Amino acid sequence: MKDPKKQRDLDLRYLRMAQIWSENSYCQRRQVGALVVKDKMIISDGYNGTPSGFENVCEEDGVTKPYVLHAEANAITKIARSGNNSDGSTLYVTDSPCIECAKLIIQAGIKRVIYSREYRLTDGVDLLRRAGIEVQYLPTENKEK
Repeated sequence: MKDPKKQRDLDLRYLRMAQIWSENSYCQRRQVGALVVKDKMIISDGYNGTPSGFENVCEEDGVTKPYVLHAEANAITKIARSGNNSDGSTLYVTDSPCIECAKLIIQAGIKRVIYSREYRLTDGVDLLRRAGIEVQYLPTENKEK
């Protein structure tokens, strides 16, 4: 079994990387980043935004457009287009997953989800736990290097 302190330190590093990756998002209301890690290698990344070929405008009149992809969905679909496999991997995401992303996470074979900001709705996290996926809230704000 892994040393819990070393694992926590590693989890915090990947969460900080997901936070930095979220800065690629053009969304105004909330920028979300995600990394999929397997065997200590980043196999995919994603941030919330519009599908390929669409204008990089996520909101209209303060409301998120319905076709904006979540960071988790972007990361998981990138895996589908690559030669990688997400079975047994860990998803690091800045915000707790919604129920739609939770379904994708389950189907992708991801076994751990670590997130750093809670969302008001918990149905996604509840579904992940029901599926036997390890879910951990690990805030990164004000953490030193």
